[in-house]
Amino acid sequence: MSDLDTTPSPDSGTSGGSSPFDRIMLLDHKGEERWSARDLQQLMGYERWDRFNGVIQQAQQTITASGLDPLDHFRRAARLMLGGRWGKQSVADYRLTRFGAYHVTLAGDGRKPEVAAAKTYFAVRTREAEASQQSTADVSTPEGVLVLAERYLEAARDLVATKEKLAIAAPKAGKWDAFCDSDGLIDMGCAAKALTNVTGGLGRTKFMELLRREDIRFLQVQNRRLPYENHIKAGRTEVKLVQAGYQWVEQTFFTPKGLDWLVNKLGAGVSPAT
Repeated sequence: MSDLDTTPSPDSGTSGGSSPFDRIMLLDHKGEERWSARDLQQLMGYERWDRFNGVIQQAQQTITASGLDPLDHFRRAARLMLGGRWGKQSVADYRLTRFGAYHVTLAGDGRKPEVAAAKTYFAVRTREAEASQQSTADVSTPEGVLVLAERYLEAARDLVATKEKLAIAAPKAGKWDAFCDSDGLIDMGCAAKALTNVTGGLGRTKFMELLRREDIRFLQVQNRRLPYENHIKAGRTEVKLVQAGYQWVEQTFFTPKGLDWLVNKLGAGVSPAT
């Protein structure tokens, strides 16, 4: 069932935690923690909703495979956002439980540092919640104090172990990361800068001309902005619609794999320009 989101935006200061994930946390009518998928999309470094919605669908499938009902953790909602014909438009959203949000972070792109930060946050929050739900020990007795101390020690060990695992799984810096946008793609201007040591400092226009050379055949000669289909299928490039003035145009982006391919094609084993 969908409902219209009338909750204040994160900027209105509904939560005062030190983490940005604390600040976007919402409370439902029962006082239970919830997170807006649209808010998580921004903090996890996804520019496009369709990409992030794919991550949500993958998280739901994982929860279903574990024998649980994803509807318990992903409640459909609608949200008013600026844009559209009348200045505001209603867009799809989800209200996520902590468990649901954690699974979304697990399904996210592990190369994004924003995703790694989200994983750490929700892993720690989940451990804290599990520890707080345990029955309260009777601290009026020495035995109760000992039980409580053991529980805190166990919870602390779990938190340390979780952080160590996440640190190991955190994305390692790739050699093209400094030139990638939030979707992990590299536009032609940035690609030209990255390969300055290879091309001798070609600007964007000259660099794109190089990509049309017969020995490269990356960009088409007829449709000069677009790559040949074989490069898209090989994962070397993606084409996105970007706004140019008052219109939307197709623009070609390299993937890190695509830049590796181009360097090899040019016969140069070099590091990116700094």
